[in-house]
Amino acid sequence: MNSTRSWQGTPYPLGATWQGNGVNFALFSETARAVDLCLFDQPDSLNERTHFRMTEQTDHVWHLFLPEARPGQLYGYRVHGAYQPEEGKRFNSAKLLLDPYAKAITGQFTWCPEMYAYELGGAQDLERDYHDNAWAMPKSVVVDTTFDWNGDRPLRIPLSESVIYEVHVEGFTKICPYVPEAIRGTYAGLGCPFAIDYLKKLGVTAVELLPVHQHVDDSFLRDRGLTNYWGYNSIGYFAPESSYSSNGNVGGPVTEFKQMVKNLHTAGIEVILDVVYNHTA
Repeated sequence: MNSTRSWQGTPYPLGATWQGNGVNFALFSETARAVDLCLFDQPDSLNERTHFRMTEQTDHVWHLFLPEARPGQLYGYRVHGAYQPEEGKRFNSAKLLLDPYAKAITGQFTWCPEMYAYELGGAQDLERDYHDNAWAMPKSVVVDTTFDWNGDRPLRIPLSESVIYEVHVEGFTKICPYVPEAIRGTYAGLGCPFAIDYLKKLGVTAVELLPVHQHVDDSFLRDRGLTNYWGYNSIGYFAPESSYSSNGNVGGPVTEFKQMVKNLHTAGIEVILDVVYNHTA
C-alpha cells in the first residue's frame, strides 16, 4: 500500500473481506476503548509497517475499509482497554492479536515471555507486561475466496447409509509410496487419485478429518523437540492448518483445502470436520 487512505467500512461480515476494490476489516469487542489495525510485510516482522486507528463502531463491532489493501496482506490487531484482571479485563495493546475470523494464518508462534500479557514470575496475571510480541506472533492473512466449485454441493448422504472414516490429514499419506512425494502429508495428498481410490475400495462415504484448524504446538512439547501431532490446540477456527499444505504461497492452504473437498465430493465422499472448541491455544 502506497496510500494511507481509509474509509469507515461495514461491521459485517466479521474478519477481513476482499471486496474487489479493497478490504473490509471488522472485529468484535464489547468493552474495548480503541482498536488499531496493524499491517505487516513479513510474518516475522519486528514491527508493523503501518497501522490504522479503527474509529467506526457498530453494535460493538469495530470496522474499517482500506481501498488499497489486497489479498496476501498480513495483518493483526492491537486492542486498547483496561487492564483489570480482577474484573476479567486484560486488554494489552503491547500484544499483537490474531483476527479470530482470519481465513488464513502464516508464520510461526514462538513461545517467549513477550507472548504473555502479564509479567512472568509476578503476582499471577495481575501485573501487566509492556513488551511487544509482534516478532513472535503469526500473522492473519487477507485471502481471495474466489474458487471454481463447478456446481459442487454437499452430498447429504443419510447417516443410516454413511460409512465414516476418521483420518489425520498429514498421517494418512505421509509415508505412502503411491502418493507423489511432493504432496504426501497434505490436503492435496488426501484429495489425490490414489487416496480417493483407496477410500472408495473401502466403501467409505465420508472422511472425518481430525483437527485441521491452525494450531500451536504446546511449549512443553517444543522444549522437548516434539510437536502436537493431533492438532488439538486450535488458534484459528476459520484457517486451515498451513503445515498440511503443499502450497507454500501466503493463503495457499485455503485454495488447496477447497480443491481437496471438491475432489472428494466429486468421488461421492463427504467431508466432516472434527472441531473441539475447548482445546484452544
